[in-house]
Amino acid sequence: MTNIIITGCSTGIGLETAKYLQDKFITVYPTARESKDIEMLKELGFEHAMQLDVRKPEMITAVIEKVLALEGRIDVWFNNAGYGQPGAIEDITTETLRQQFETNVFALHECTRQIIPVMRKQGEGKIIQHSSVLGLISLFGRGSYNASKYAIEGLTDTLRLELKGTNIYPVLLNTGPITSHFRKTAMKKLQENVDIEHSVFKEKYQNNIAGNHKKVPFNEEATAVALVVHKIILANRPNPRYYITTATYLLGYFKRVLSTTLLDKILIKLS
Repeated sequence: MTNIIITGCSTGIGLETAKYLQDKFITVYPTARESKDIEMLKELGFEHAMQLDVRKPEMITAVIEKVLALEGRIDVWFNNAGYGQPGAIEDITTETLRQQFETNVFALHECTRQIIPVMRKQGEGKIIQHSSVLGLISLFGRGSYNASKYAIEGLTDTLRLELKGTNIYPVLLNTGPITSHFRKTAMKKLQENVDIEHSVFKEKYQNNIAGNHKKVPFNEEATAVALVVHKIILANRPNPRYYITTATYLLGYFKRVLSTTLLDKILIKLS
């Protein structure tokens, strides 16, 4: 039976993907940072739920060793953990940007770096990297998150070349708007880390906070991601990249065919 380790399963995409795959008789090892979330996962029937703060290399090692002790192999690793830090670039401190990269990029890299030797030894494996439509295009006030996802794109595109011929497949997921706690967490991070009151973008920030509960165009449920992850698991040779949501297809197409100036005009209207 195929097994998968998923990071960031406390809510949203990670949790819904874990639930979906378990129903498909995949052996799921969901992980989360907080102990209370591990208890929640176990109450949902995930007996293999494990605590993992992806920013701590020793915890990554412990998870890998435990799964190998139980299974003898790791078929799929899904780097899902991450968050969004809103704020204009001039309003984001370097330390805030560093924190964004610690989780979204450096932790993802550490997980990837540690799982590759395991997959090389067993002769195969799949590493799913959760990027975003914002790894393809950039939106106003999302510079920190945009940059982290662009970094994931660069790392994974390079890794794909380096692993060619090994039967280890790095796969990028470019998700658009998905129902989750992502936007709620992002608004919290905005208020925590940005001096809204003294920003030239004060009004825009306040409007974003006030409109946080509005319906987002082209939004899809988290199951849309779970379906693609399941497709990747079943594929002998998965595609290097999967677009998820209509928004990703549209903006990905615009990125390919429009001039930078024209694309910027569209992206400003979306901000």
